[in-house]
Amino acid sequence: MGLPLVVGVDGSEPSLRAVDWAADEAALRAVALKVVYASLWERYEGSALASDVGKPSEEVRADDIVGAAARRALRRRPGLKVSADVLPEEPEYALVREGRNASALVLGTRGRSGLVEMLLGSVSLTVAAHADCPVIVLRGSHDNRVGAESRGRVVLGVGETGKDSAATGFAFQEARLRAAPLDAVRAWRCPAHESVDHPLLAGEPARLHEEHAAEALEEALKDAPTDVELHRRTVEGPARRVLLDASRDAGLLVVGARRNPGHLGLQLGRVAHGVLHHAACPVAIVPEQA
Repeated sequence: MGLPLVVGVDGSEPSLRAVDWAADEAALRAVALKVVYASLWERYEGSALASDVGKPSEEVRADDIVGAAARRALRRRPGLKVSADVLPEEPEYALVREGRNASALVLGTRGRSGLVEMLLGSVSLTVAAHADCPVIVLRGSHDNRVGAESRGRVVLGVGETGKDSAATGFAFQEARLRAAPLDAVRAWRCPAHESVDHPLLAGEPARLHEEHAAEALEEALKDAPTDVELHRRTVEGPARRVLLDASRDAGLLVVGARRNPGHLGLQLGRVAHGVLHHAACPVAIVPEQA
C-alpha cells in the first residue's frame, strides 16, 4: 500500500463533501485515508477552560468533527482503512507538513452565503501554493463523486515543463484509475503586434504560433501510455480562460505549479491561481520542481 491520502476537515459542508470525494479517491488508489483537523484551539481556549472531561471545549469539538468525518468515509467505503488526527496548530502549516508523507491532499472550498462555490479559502490557497504533493481542491457542484461513471474526463493543462512534467504523469494516473479519457490542452496566443484579428496578419503568424503549440504538446506527451484514451487540443487564447472553459464538463482539471526553493511567496503562477478560484470542477495542483 502506498502513501495515504490526506483530507482536511473543519466541520463545514464543503469539507464534508471533500471527505466523500477523498474516500472514493483513496479506494481507487488502494491507499489509506487520513482525516485531519487542525486548529489553534489551545491559544484561544487555554487550560483554564478545561472541563470534567479534561479537555478544552474546542478540542472536544475537534474530536467530534474528525470522528464524524471518519465514520462518514467508512459508511461510503466500508473496506477503506481510515485514521483521524487533531493537530493543535495553524491549518496551513499542519496540512503542508502532512503532505510530505501523503500521496495527495484533498481540500474543500470555503466561502460565504451564495459565493461558496466562487471563493477559495486562504487555507486551500496557501496549501496548494506550498505543499510537496499534489493538492486537489474540490470545486464545482458535482464534487462528491469520483467514480468514472459520473466524473467525466480528466483535463490536463500543458505548460512549458516538457515530457517529464509531474502534472502530466499525475493526469495519466488519474485518467487510468477512472478509466476516463484524458484531454491534454495547450493554449497559444499571438503577441499583440501579431494579432490574429488583423486582416493582414491573420495568416502566417497565427499558423506559426499554433504549430509551435502543437509541437510543445507532442513533446509533453511523447511518452504517453497506451492504456489511456488521449485527446490532444491546441486552443487560441489566454491559458486561464482556455482551461476554465475546458473545466465546464470535466471531472478533474490538472495543472502544474513550479516550486522555487527558498522563495517565500505563493508558488502557484497566474494560471493555477486563476483556475483554483474559478474552475467548474475539482482542480489538482501538482508541484513541479524548477
